[in-house]
Amino acid sequence: MSNVLRYVSRIVRLPLVDDTGSAIGQVTDVVIAPATKLAPKVLGFVTSVQRRHIFVNANRITEVSPTGVRLRTGTIDVRPFERRSGELLAVADLLNTRAQDGFITDLSLRNAADRPTEWEIATVAIGGKGPLRRRRTPHIVDWSEVAELFAPAPEHAEVVELRQLRPADIATRIRALPLEKRRQLAEQLDDNRLADLLEELPEDEQIRIIEGLDIERAADILEEMDPDDAADLLHEMDEDSRAALLEAMDDDDEASLRMLLAYDDATAGGLMTPQPVALTPETTVAEALARLRDPNIATTLAAQVFVVRPPTSSPTGRFLGVIGFQRLLREPPSTMLGDCLHHDPEWLTPETDQVEVARRLAAYDLVALAVCDEAFRLIGAVTIDDVVDHMLPKGWRRMLKRSPG
Repeated sequence: MSNVLRYVSRIVRLPLVDDTGSAIGQVTDVVIAPATKLAPKVLGFVTSVQRRHIFVNANRITEVSPTGVRLRTGTIDVRPFERRSGELLAVADLLNTRAQDGFITDLSLRNAADRPTEWEIATVAIGGKGPLRRRRTPHIVDWSEVAELFAPAPEHAEVVELRQLRPADIATRIRALPLEKRRQLAEQLDDNRLADLLEELPEDEQIRIIEGLDIERAADILEEMDPDDAADLLHEMDEDSRAALLEAMDDDDEASLRMLLAYDDATAGGLMTPQPVALTPETTVAEALARLRDPNIATTLAAQVFVVRPPTSSPTGRFLGVIGFQRLLREPPSTMLGDCLHHDPEWLTPETDQVEVARRLAAYDLVALAVCDEAFRLIGAVTIDDVVDHMLPKGWRRMLKRSPG
């Protein structure tokens, strides 16, 4: 990711473009989370689409460049933007606000160092206001020098603190709270943080939180969760609630989850994720390693690439084999994946039961196994963490003891 700063004054003039580069709207503001110690996080962008202001989650953005703010996919939620309690708007709330010996004239964004797919506030430009702005060169300060502008109100301080914890630690903290308090905090967390939290909670507690959200927000949260975790949650819900949530989701996410829900959750089909890293045999080792470096890919999925004939989206063309990242590191960058394959790769059918899945993973010291249909097309992969999760006693997360460090 680039460390180039992007300025709000320029971002709000940019088009929002889909994954093909076609303009579908124009950015009008930047939504920021309050902060104390860590740099304020960018939650998303307010965008004008067909005279309607909508919210585009920051984790749906793949690039912010001088030519536009680019979506990872072409789908967006067209519900009108509604600011959540505690959120700040860069243009509406911060620009022209008094700071130090002048007024804020601009803010810059950068990729977060430890979360390169996320954006955060880096610096603040302070200058004159009105006609004086043209007579005075603004000076640039780190956001921390005007941290009071981003400080949360007392009623939001707890949420800001939770945002700075790891998901497992948030789960430990939130489980000790009364249900109504949990729902209040969940309402104030941004979508991807709440999705991370739900993945760390037992299914019955996930359902209690989801039931406290409106249907559109709940659908958004499920879309942010790993597909196999979202499917597990939907499995635990009653049929009417499940149907309503699926109906409210984007078409692609709905299709993925319906496929997973068609299988028994104690089989490879029910355990798998439909989004393994699948590449063609003509892909080079350098390209494969670049894909595996994507921080959005789970650690267990980033341990290998699955090689298939086109297409590479599930269900793929014919499955050819798997290459571990250690093997990739030993090969020249220009080598094609087809030249690195072993014969007779291990694979599972969707109906393979979880005990056999666990036996295969243990027998061959694997972290993931391919799942193929009757035409030998790759439809997903089962990772060892999901197998362990399902084979532990129900409610095992409640028994988890976190170390003080």
